[in-house]
Amino acid sequence: MGRGGAPKDRGDGPDRKCIATGDVQPKYGLIRFVAGPDDRIVPDILGKLPGRGIYVSADRTALRKAVDKKLFARGAKKPVTIPDGLVTEVETQLARRVVDLISLQRKAGKAVAGYEKVKSWLQMEEAEVLIQAVDGSGRGKSKLSTPHFGHYIGWLTADELGLAFGRQTVIHGALASGGLTQRVVEEANRLKGVRENEGGIGHSKG
Repeated sequence: MGRGGAPKDRGDGPDRKCIATGDVQPKYGLIRFVAGPDDRIVPDILGKLPGRGIYVSADRTALRKAVDKKLFARGAKKPVTIPDGLVTEVETQLARRVVDLISLQRKAGKAVAGYEKVKSWLQMEEAEVLIQAVDGSGRGKSKLSTPHFGHYIGWLTADELGLAFGRQTVIHGALASGGLTQRVVEEANRLKGVRENEGGIGHSKG
């Protein structure tokens, strides 16, 4: 990550165009979809499924537009079936992806959870990313500050963070630099676009 939160060039190949907005941007800001063997549209969060890629911005409004206006058929250049709850499935898969990446960082010794451990990492300038549960106490969360030139992730639930750290629930977490931290930030930003643009957790499911 560059300073100010601007991602460095990831070298992920050419940019892609969103079928809903027409914007051209790097792939890590988009959601890839493919038409499966039965011509059903499937989200490809990891970007590894075979088939012609169809890209939509990681933005709930753009995803809803792509579904409502049946833009996937245009992108696939053939009739396709859009499963019910596609936008919600994208959000679920993105959240699972972020949880899995944080878990890998924890196993690599590059993530800690708990107020005191996070506070210590922040004080020692070991933390690059501060993570706090969206449903945690505002008063408790306000006592910790995002690292200078670092990043903040505040749209995962305490239960989701608990899964990442192998606990029942987690309110405060931190990531050190290196390893998969940049990927966590990028995937978390994709999740933010899908989860928060229409009111965050608790919005109407689509």
